[in-house]
Amino acid sequence: MKKILFIFLIFFASSLNAQEKSNYKKVAEKFQSFYNSGDYESIFNLFDQNMKKAMPLEKANTFFSQNMKADLGLIKKMEFYKYKQTAHIYKTTFDNAVFDVLISLDAKNAINELYVSPHAFDNLPKLERNITKMILPFQEEWTVFWGGTTVEDNYHVAYKNQKGAYDLGIEKNGKSYKGNPKKNSNYFVFGKKVIAICDASVVKVIFGVKDNVPGKLNPNQLTGNTVILKTKANEYILYAHLKEHSITVKEGQQIKQGDVLGLCGNSGNSSEPHLHLSLQNVKNMNIATGAKLYFSNIKVNGIVKKRVHSYKKR
Repeated sequence: MKKILFIFLIFFASSLNAQEKSNYKKVAEKFQSFYNSGDYESIFNLFDQNMKKAMPLEKANTFFSQNMKADLGLIKKMEFYKYKQTAHIYKTTFDNAVFDVLISLDAKNAINELYVSPHAFDNLPKLERNITKMILPFQEEWTVFWGGTTVEDNYHVAYKNQKGAYDLGIEKNGKSYKGNPKKNSNYFVFGKKVIAICDASVVKVIFGVKDNVPGKLNPNQLTGNTVILKTKANEYILYAHLKEHSITVKEGQQIKQGDVLGLCGNSGNSSEPHLHLSLQNVKNMNIATGAKLYFSNIKVNGIVKKRVHSYKKR
């Protein structure tokens, strides 16, 4: 999984005294109105010629409908809060997240640069690792597909919100499936029980996402069917890519370590059945910082370990 990051053109500059200019206010209001109504052609018509070449109408339609609205939802509010050179940055509250929208205008008030990125909140809680004792999220013997502290062992490390994450599955004789690789049911891990790694409360559930055909991705719903738990120590644990219609818990529910949350699936931005498990400092994945997950008394390659974190893949 990769964090949401949409870039048309990027430039760097220092902030100036923040006071919104009237021409930018008008364009921002139009942008919000057109975006919420699905009138992406009108957004395209706000671009200057260079932007139109870089982002043709068909590409703009796909970007705003599939990459932005499908993930972030509608815009509730755009608040101007700082400059980058003459460009304005708006703290933009969507249905599902808060992002920064940078808009730059030319002399004719046409948009010549647009940059959308997760809003950097100040004073978010710090989390290096879990202090709550945790067990593995499965029974039987599973395999670490991606895990570790280097990008070579764990591609998640490159992403701030996932840097301690694991991708977990089951392998037999070096393969994760038997038979036709295009059938989810042929993967050894598909449909296996996924359990709570500690006592916690359920703070977020995403359900109703179809399982992918192996090899195809669903970038419009990155985590697929999802459960997020919160411990008493304010640690947030994200389970992603669960099987459609398999989640057995509800938001607000208190659960015990070992309770079944759902079944392993292949929903969301997933190429084959597996479980994505990560620890983060806040519930919202878009603004979170990932942390190290330590497990207690587990068996690794046949050897019992008292405490393990970020174990390397395979």
